[in-house]
Amino acid sequence: MKVLCIGHAAYDITTPVETFPKENTKNRVQERIECGGGPAGNAAYLLGKWGVETYFAGIVGDDLYGHRILEEYKKVGVNVDYLEINPEHVTASSYIIANRENGSRTIFTYRPSSMKMKEVDIAIKPDIILVDGQEPELSKKMIEKYPEALSIIDAGRTKLEIRELCRMVNYVVCSKDFAEKVSGVSIFEPDSLEYAFHKLEEEFHTQIVITLEAAGCAYRNEEGKIEIVPSLKVKAVDSTGAGDIFHGAFTYGMSQNWPMKKVLRFANLAGAMSVTRVGGRNSIFELEEMVEVYNEAQ
Repeated sequence: MKVLCIGHAAYDITTPVETFPKENTKNRVQERIECGGGPAGNAAYLLGKWGVETYFAGIVGDDLYGHRILEEYKKVGVNVDYLEINPEHVTASSYIIANRENGSRTIFTYRPSSMKMKEVDIAIKPDIILVDGQEPELSKKMIEKYPEALSIIDAGRTKLEIRELCRMVNYVVCSKDFAEKVSGVSIFEPDSLEYAFHKLEEEFHTQIVITLEAAGCAYRNEEGKIEIVPSLKVKAVDSTGAGDIFHGAFTYGMSQNWPMKKVLRFANLAGAMSVTRVGGRNSIFELEEMVEVYNEAQ
């Protein structure tokens, strides 16, 4: 089973604080957590760590952060043949303030607007393609070239290129924010979740999963009804990367041919457990730990 992840690669620098700082103050911190990041980038890292044959296609600069990302992937067995190291750019970077008090995170991401991959010939036949919309041309090319591959998009932004990709894939796995912007409703209002699904299905004509943060996720079950799959209640210290980890675990479950409800329960747990640690990529639990948590939660 080959999984190809296409999209954003960044380097995250996270500073945990006990409470969110006030504007125009100086603050000294005791921790600085660094690791690679990005939606498809984090999902690829998880899949490699969990033993799936994974390929990542994206772009980084020929600099310290870019080479650190490269080495991280190699350590977990992710194939980096299609990770472009381009000396004309600096690696995208995210600066994150993690509020331990409530588990929220505030992210500032820098990525040059001109930064995109060059033409590349990917010489593998993937079984699953996961994209996050950061490299739309390559994503479209691979989805069109391998229509028999299971295709998934991590839909977080409502840019036209991403909405176009949503019409091409088998699964739109989107954030609550994405669903609300596309449907025009708050999905925690009475009957609004059903309406949101209707609007997304009407536009994209594919299977929809909406992540609902701490509440879990929702999907249309085999009976055609909207069902909420609850998450695990945990004490959150940093929600950085939780959505990326959900998508990675979702893709893992699909690679194992699990029933959809098991896929969603497992993805919920992986995302929930990640918020108990500070940082994004380094908050991915070992597969054996997640299996144990899943079994205990049943």
